[in-house]
Formats: sequence, C-alpha cells, structure tokens
Amino acid sequence: MDMTGQRTLKATQQQAWEALNDPEILKACIPGCKKFEATGDNAYAVAAGIKIGPVAATFNGNVQLTDIVAPTSYKLNFDAQGGVAGFGKGESSVELKPLPEGCELNYTVHSTVGGKIAQLGQRLIDGVAKNMAEDFFKRFEAALEERYPPAETPADSGAAAPSPTPASASGMPTWVWAAGAVAVAVVIWLISR
Repeated sequence: MDMTGQRTLKATQQQAWEALNDPEILKACIPGCKKFEATGDNAYAVAAGIKIGPVAATFNGNVQLTDIVAPTSYKLNFDAQGGVAGFGKGESSVELKPLPEGCELNYTVHSTVGGKIAQLGQRLIDGVAKNMAEDFFKRFEAALEERYPPAETPADSGAAAPSPTPASASGMPTWVWAAGAVAVAVVIWLISR
C-alpha cells in the first residue's frame, strides 16, 4: 500500500516542528495512543489501540528515524504487531515547507500488512484510515493553536510577542516529533493495507 497526504498548518515551520517534538502533544493527538517512548538513539516504541469492524487490538510498534534534517524533514522505518489481529511494516517520509502564513506538512507511506486485519474489506479499512488521519490532524491543529495562539503584532499591542518555549527545554532532541508522525503513519498503515 502506498499513501501520500498534505496538510496546511496555521503555524510556522519551526512551531510545527517544536509541537511535533512534544511527546505529550503527540500522545494526546494520536488516536488510541497508549505509549510513546524513546528506546534508544532515534528509536521509539509506540502502542495504539485500533478497532476496525470486528477486529480490535493493541498494536505495538518500533520506529527508527533516519535522514533527519531539522526543521524540514526525516525518513523512518516502522514495524508493528497486533497479535492475532495482524502485523505490518513499512517506511515513511515527512516534510515541512514554510508558507507565508503557516507551513505545509507532506507525507508518504509505503507499507505491507498481514493477518486478520488484512482480510477486512478495503472500503472499511480505507474509511477508518481516513477518519483516524482526520482525527489526528484536528487534534494536532487544536494543540498547535493552544500552544501558539494568534498573537497581536507588536505594533498592535505595544509589546513584543512572546517567543515560544523551545521543545528542547524538555530535554528531547528537536526531531523527536517525527516519532509522533510515525505513530500516525503506523496506525494509518496498519489499517489501510
């Protein structure tokens, strides 16, 4: 299965990169996310509960990040196991491009799945994948707006606009956000064979 997508965000490229670096934001935005943890250099463990028709399971996945170019892009490899529900593996890439009033997030996913989940009807799988992706982006856009609310310009308010707190203050590298996108890719990939 191959999938591509694009989303325009109302945040700067740097703000999107920093928000996607925050593990708490990612865990809250990824549908069904139960775990989001670093396991080594550029490696993460992710667990997400998924229900598609009669099949429900927790998928445990591993993600390895490569070709990280902060704050622009990365590539990743992932695999996940859902017990009798199925398994999957694949690769993805994510890119952020600055726009005059925000940024554009582009992604590609190439994956394969097997097991019970692969036996479900393609229409059902596609519908759930689209709903989960839309749910993630709605949550993420709300988190971005909460974290970086539209500010008055310094000329309007008479004061300098506050600068956002860098995500690196949490002690995590600035590209950790990629793992969150990976988790979404894993979830979408698992349900959209």
